[in-house]
Amino acid sequence: MPMTSTETAAGIPSHLFTQIDHVGLAVADLDAAIDFYDKTFGMKLAHRETNEEQGVEEAMIAIGDSDNKLQLLAPLNENSTIAKFLDRNGPGMQQLAYRVTDVEQVSAILKERGVRLLYDAPRRGTADSRINFIHPKDAGGVLVELVEPAANAAH
Repeated sequence: MPMTSTETAAGIPSHLFTQIDHVGLAVADLDAAIDFYDKTFGMKLAHRETNEEQGVEEAMIAIGDSDNKLQLLAPLNENSTIAKFLDRNGPGMQQLAYRVTDVEQVSAILKERGVRLLYDAPRRGTADSRINFIHPKDAGGVLVELVEPAANAAH
């Protein structure tokens, strides 16, 4: 069956995945990491918040004038998944996040294909986005985040 212009070769509507949203980096000290990216690379803090549900304090760092961001993630406590990541791997890349237009539709398509998601339903992410994660074993060893920005979010 030939592919339409609105469908990818994988059979997923092309409008669902729109771009890389951010790259998540696990850090032990959020303030030190923000300072490092500012002083070393001139990258500025775009957003900062505490996400109790995820057990992290996070900062979105703008890369130049682009819409590209780094997400710095520091654990709130030793039970946080980021604390466990840091214990296992040390600081570094923890996730790759794709921006999607409909996290529920993408999740449903992926589930139909046998891809394991970490949550049964989307959860709240940075700046009231809706998120889910693809299990690293089903994504080439990479923790993949699906991010549907909040309706009022500036990109």
